[in-house]
Amino acid sequence: MKGYKSKKAKANILRSYDQLMELWGVSYEDIWIENDYGKTHIITCGNKSGEPLVLFHGVGDNSALMWIYNAKALGQHYRLFAIDTMGGPGKSEPGIGYNKSFHDIDWIDSILNGLGLDKVHMTGTSHGGYLVMYYLLKRPERVMKAIGMASAISNDNRNPMYTMMKIFLPEALFPTKGNVLKLIKKLSGEHHQVFTENPVIMEHYASLLKGFNNMAMGYHKVVPFTKEEVSKIGEGIYLLLGRRDPFEKLGGEEAVKSRKLNAMFFEEAGHGINHEEASEINRIIIKILKGEVEDIRNYNT
Repeated sequence: MKGYKSKKAKANILRSYDQLMELWGVSYEDIWIENDYGKTHIITCGNKSGEPLVLFHGVGDNSALMWIYNAKALGQHYRLFAIDTMGGPGKSEPGIGYNKSFHDIDWIDSILNGLGLDKVHMTGTSHGGYLVMYYLLKRPERVMKAIGMASAISNDNRNPMYTMMKIFLPEALFPTKGNVLKLIKKLSGEHHQVFTENPVIMEHYASLLKGFNNMAMGYHKVVPFTKEEVSKIGEGIYLLLGRRDPFEKLGGEEAVKSRKLNAMFFEEAGHGINHEEASEINRIIIKILKGEVEDIRNYNT
């Protein structure tokens, strides 16, 4: 399945991808790990003597956009490995093995093995948070600390695409300049300006909506967790969530609280929590990874 609607669309996305990387303000390397599913692109930067922190972005975006406001601060303490998800609009290149036999755990295993990493910290946003939870469930021995942002543990059997469509439509179908702005404001909380006042982000996001086929990530199978699995994941995951996130408004917060999960809510943040509240998010991530805070439910930043 093609990820880009045309060669021109791909070129526009990758051009603005590189422009976003210039705004990270850090020195970085591009690494490709090849396996049966294709070539996975990883951006590595930060403290070379720091513990490894693996970063996963969400559906329909990429590492360049997702970590633009986080990489510099987190990289002062950790060696970062920002993964472009296979099938997403980044620089990873799906191969013939990226098909119905694709398996997230095998894919992540091969990446960590290829990087020579035995145990790592993991942080993910939205679908990236799901990947962190899933890997924590299946490979707890390889995860030191796990953090999910704008993402909740689900045992809901509804198709996640239903939720996506309810939030993203109709603006995503007609990505005019006005609709792109409207969609970003719909997804964001009080601080949408971190997106809307950054022309490179706005250009890149518009290019993604116009030129990327989200169905290309369809081989990443999102399966609901059983109650037992939710309990097991809940023992090790830290959740950072925005109360203005439209996904949370559809019942996520209620589920988090009823399960007594180790979650911290940001009153003014939306789905782009790590952009909108970057300084506080960076600070709490570092504190969690350093073991300076265990229970974040009543933690005052």
